[in-house]
This record gives sequence, structure tokens and C-alpha cells, in this order.
Amino acid sequence: MYPNLSYLVHALTGWGPDNFLSVIQTFGLFLAFAFLVSAWLLSKELKRKGNEGLFKPVKETTMVGAPPSWTDVTWNAVFGFAIGFKGIYAWQHAAAFQDDPASVILSAQGSMLGGLIGLLIFGGWKYWLRIQNKGKGEEKTVAIWPHERVWDIAMIAGISGVGGSKLFSILEDPAALAADPMGQIFSGSGLNIFGGLIMGFIGVYSYIRWKKIPGLHLIDSAAPALIVGYAVGRIGCQLSGDGDWGIPNPHPVPDWWFLPDWIWSFNFPHNVIHQGVPIDGCTWKFCEQLPEMVYPTAFYETLLGLVILGILWFLRTRIKFAGVLFFVYVLLIAIERFFIEKIRVNQKFDVLGWQATQAEVIAVILFFVGIAGIIFFWRRGKKHANMTQA
Repeated sequence: MYPNLSYLVHALTGWGPDNFLSVIQTFGLFLAFAFLVSAWLLSKELKRKGNEGLFKPVKETTMVGAPPSWTDVTWNAVFGFAIGFKGIYAWQHAAAFQDDPASVILSAQGSMLGGLIGLLIFGGWKYWLRIQNKGKGEEKTVAIWPHERVWDIAMIAGISGVGGSKLFSILEDPAALAADPMGQIFSGSGLNIFGGLIMGFIGVYSYIRWKKIPGLHLIDSAAPALIVGYAVGRIGCQLSGDGDWGIPNPHPVPDWWFLPDWIWSFNFPHNVIHQGVPIDGCTWKFCEQLPEMVYPTAFYETLLGLVILGILWFLRTRIKFAGVLFFVYVLLIAIERFFIEKIRVNQKFDVLGWQATQAEVIAVILFFVGIAGIIFFWRRGKKHANMTQA
């Protein structure tokens, strides 16, 4: 496994791990890739729908040539303080930052001197621009298409989605949360797909309502982007060994199996969460592997995500009723997650006598939400089409 970039470079070149490249965490790297790929695909779909006349630009009035406001100066200063506060502290505690960057970044600890320096640099630069520009600026009306807001949408989806993923993840294991609340909250590992989907949807839908973007066509455009981001993100889970693996696979590799053995079962050596037994002769920072061979469920989820992407990509130009494609996505992701939970390690709860994981319960709910959404928007679209033809 490759808990950080130094281990991946070691596998490719033989260069010893646990060097300065350790700062770049494998899971975080692929999470960034997931957002980039999703944003790119969403932009393409929004452009396509715009060319089909399903989106119209929204006119907005903006100031051109005006100096930075005091609000701009203030926010720039706050941003500079955060950069300096955490940046200097991370440099001073390089070993801890290499081991777990997320815990260092999300903690309340930092360098006050670094923060003040960052505040003066960033805030001072914006203030200098303000005093240099004596003009008042002029109002200008511009037309903005939905695909031009992709990075805003991606940022909101990222913040609300990751926040929701983390929230649902820590709620999956109440015992661990009670035992170490700060460690669970600020840990860099552990994300829940349904938490990300639900909170990301709320965040993005609030934004598009504000910007007057047709919601149904946008969520249809987002469906392929969401699943490709999920598939890419799960590659990071598999490569880093972040704990999203399956239950022990008691079955030996069969004779007819023609794929690599690790796809059948795997013990995740050098996993990022230091879980398992010591690896003989290992002197690196990540020297644990699981005592048993388990199902590599993150890899399975990547494959299933790509299958769902193929289905959605095929249907995206064939389903003409707005809203249907998104709920097809909801239905498929619910089915995928429900069955993958059968071989995945997770905390189980008693739900009216049914021993189920949090993800299984949400998957069942989303299964029926998906069916209801498909039926509702299909009938709604058909009714509207009949009225148009009449």
C-alpha cells in the first residue's frame, strides 16, 4: 500500500520512503483528482445542455475597475492569518505533519507569529491595491452560463460533501467517538459516501436556487460527475489502505481465477491507519498489515462505479424528462452500496430487529427515494410533453 506519495515513488523507483514526499497523502491526492474529474465532466454536461437550449445565462451586475473594498481587505487578511498560522506550525512540526497532515491542519494548534505575518502580508497587499486605485469603478451587466459556475459548484460540493461524509462517518461508530471525540473528528481517514451525497446535495441545491439555475437539469448533469468522482476517490481508499476494506475472505484463490490475486483478497500492507500486525523486517513508518486476507471492497466499488457511469452515460441523451437521470443514479448507488456492505467492515446497529450498518439503512431509504423520483419525474415529464403537443 501507499499511505503517502513517498511509498508510491518507492514502488516505482526504489527510492526510500518516508521522505519529504510524505506530506502528500495518497487518499487526499486522489480526493483532489476526484473533484477535478467531476468538475470537468460536470462542465461538459452543462455546456451540452446549454447548447440544447435547456439552460439560459443569468444576467448579473458587477463592479469593474473598483478598488478592493474593506470587506475584501478583511477576508484577505483572515486568509493570510490562516495560511501563516498553520503553515509555520506545520513547518515547525514537520514529522507530525508528514504522519497525519489532516490532524495538524484541522487542530486548533498553530503559530501565532506566523498568523500575524500572513495577516500583514495578505491583508497589506489588498490594502495597497485599495489605496493605489482611486477610481470608483463602473457597473457592468454580464451574462453568466451555468457551466461558468462549475468551480463555485465544485467548491461548495467539496466543502459540504466532505463535511457531511466526515459527520456520517464518525456517527457510524458511537463507541469510538465517545472514547476519542477529538481524534475521530480531526482524523484524516474515514468518509461516508451517503453523508457526502446528502450534505453535498443540500449545499449545491441551495447555491443553484440562489443563482437561479434550473435545478432538475443541473442535478441530471451532475449524476455522471458524482459517480466518476466516487470511483476515482475509491482508488485513493484502495491505494492508501484507509480502512474501507472488507471482511475476511475465507476462500482460497480458485484455479480458474485469471486476475491478480489481490483482487480476490488482500492484506493491505503498509496501510495508512497502522492497523494489523507488524511486517517482518520493516523499518518504515507504516509497517503493519492485516493478519487475514480480506475483500478489497474499495476496488470493487471503483469497478461498480465505472459500470454505473457507463449506464448513466448511455441514458443521459436518451432520457428526455428532467430529473429522471439523477434518480436513476440514486437508485443505482443505493443498490451498489447495499450489496457491498455485505462484505464490508462496518459498525452494525439494531434497526427494529434487523442488524444493519448505517449505510445499509440509508441505502434502503435511497432505493425507494430513487424509484419514487423516477416515477414522479417520468410522469411529470410525460404529462408536460402531452400538454405541449395538445
